[in-house]
Amino acid sequence: MKIIAIGQNYVEHNKELNSKHPTEPVVFMKPDTALLKNNKPFFIPDFSDNIHYETELIIKINRLGKNIARKYAYRYYSEIGLGVDFTARDLQAKQKEAGKPWEISKSFDGSAVIGSFLPVDTLGNIQDIRFHMDLNGKTVQNGYSGDMIFPVDEIIAYVSQFFTLKIGDIIFTGTPVGVGKVSVGDQLQGYVFDQKMFDFKVK
Repeated sequence: MKIIAIGQNYVEHNKELNSKHPTEPVVFMKPDTALLKNNKPFFIPDFSDNIHYETELIIKINRLGKNIARKYAYRYYSEIGLGVDFTARDLQAKQKEAGKPWEISKSFDGSAVIGSFLPVDTLGNIQDIRFHMDLNGKTVQNGYSGDMIFPVDEIIAYVSQFFTLKIGDIIFTGTPVGVGKVSVGDQLQGYVFDQKMFDFKVK
């Protein structure tokens, strides 16, 4: 399986990081070694002093597809989940400043937290979903899928031009405003509507 992630997909998040709004989806990849599941703790790596959480809706692909038309994209997923795209912000800034790829800041081991999944057909319109994340009991990110610059079906159509999508592939769809640093001892809890999707600690 592969993990495909979309960056800069919410206007207010782009503003908080002083990023330009993209005219097409910003795509990067994470290896399967980035996966962190079953509410296992996240260990802050030694190579960064500024690890940020980024809470995101995630889509699980349920059938093989290539060059998928947007109008048929809904056929390629039946579950939606919530995850965290951990980012070594200091490394990212350094790599960007040097004009180099920044995978090391996004794709390190344990950087792709995946919580539980919910059937899409129980949630209604996929672009009408609210989600949030609590850090130590305080809500720090509130997201609404309707605020995505590039909706889910457009993302699937776009990335399937370049990568054949396979059963079990995961797509991270971007984070809303409110990202921030994690520290040892923090507890992160994520929700889709009022359904808890993940609950883990930082060590």
